[in-house]
Amino acid sequence: MKDAMRLKKNTEFKKVYAKGSSMANRYLVLFIMQNGQTFNRVGFSASKKVGKSVVRNRVRRLMKESFHSVEGKLEPGYDLVFIARVNSKEASYIEIERAMIHLLKKSKLLK
Repeated sequence: MKDAMRLKKNTEFKKVYAKGSSMANRYLVLFIMQNGQTFNRVGFSASKKVGKSVVRNRVRRLMKESFHSVEGKLEPGYDLVFIARVNSKEASYIEIERAMIHLLKKSKLLK
């Protein structure tokens, strides 16, 4: 994933939270906003409620790997922010991937 396709700054995340729409399931929350470009930008977040830094980094890593598997099947032109919920700290890669696919289908972004 190229750096240009990542949301990194706090202001970028806040803009998606404020202007985008959201949906959630047991493991993840997804915020979506159209970005008016020909590619998607994505950000991943896990709050301190999820666990200590080792746990949060593991969950973010699982989300990134899951996103890589579906990245090519998405409609272009959106900013996406995935937020880990507390339940995700015990989740396996397969469970995170299924949760991500579920949210992307629900949002009609998956081709």
